[in-house]
Amino acid sequence: MSEQVITQSNNGVFHIIFNRSEKRNALTRAMYAAFAEGIDKAEKDPNIRVILIYGNGKCFCAGNDLKDFQDLEWGIGSARPSLSWTDMILSAKKPIIAAVHGYAIGVGVTMLLHFDLVYASSSCRFQFPFVNLGLVPEFGSTFNLPTLIGYQRAAELFFFGDWFTAEEAEKMGMINKTFSENEWKDKVILLAEKLAEQPPNALRKTKELIKKHYLRNLKKLMPEEGAEFSRSQKSPEAQEAFKAFFERRKPDFSKFI
Repeated sequence: MSEQVITQSNNGVFHIIFNRSEKRNALTRAMYAAFAEGIDKAEKDPNIRVILIYGNGKCFCAGNDLKDFQDLEWGIGSARPSLSWTDMILSAKKPIIAAVHGYAIGVGVTMLLHFDLVYASSSCRFQFPFVNLGLVPEFGSTFNLPTLIGYQRAAELFFFGDWFTAEEAEKMGMINKTFSENEWKDKVILLAEKLAEQPPNALRKTKELIKKHYLRNLKKLMPEEGAEFSRSQKSPEAQEAFKAFFERRKPDFSKFI
């Protein structure tokens, strides 16, 4: 395991914890690989009934590390670490719960759309910044989000890339419930342990039946979406957005048609 992703097991729950707080838990290639390894380990352990995801520090996940995104070769080929992680999440038979606090940005939000239960601290804020960065949304979110909250609301969140609150996310159905700042993690751990006491076979089969039709349609879309994401990653628009981010200035898209 990478030191940037740590794991622990308690009362039938496998904890996967983002541990890069100094960078707001922005995901690196090593973190993707460690995350995939953690899910695989939890799936294979008969004593584990539930997988719980959360972050250390002041933030759940600030998305991908943009320095990785400037490495254009990373988005190419089957060795891309995020592909293994994606496959692990989509194929996981055990319930996955997320406890979200601080910020959830980019892939820090799109991953939540695949988890079975999502809870958040009351002050948590979310953002889909893809278009702002010259990218298209990823990880099946162009299918997941409209399906979950409706086309117009999804389009607005994608097109403008504005922040939205935990209260708004709950009203849209993106998260199950919010908890206060001083209890969010403890409350979700208790819920995860309670879920781990449920009949394991019935729980896994129920998840399979709920997701069966959804996954069939999602997997048809994801290759096209992923290919477009890789193309947009190498585009002049994205490179201008990345450069502006590191130079702490507003990007200039006026020269692009």
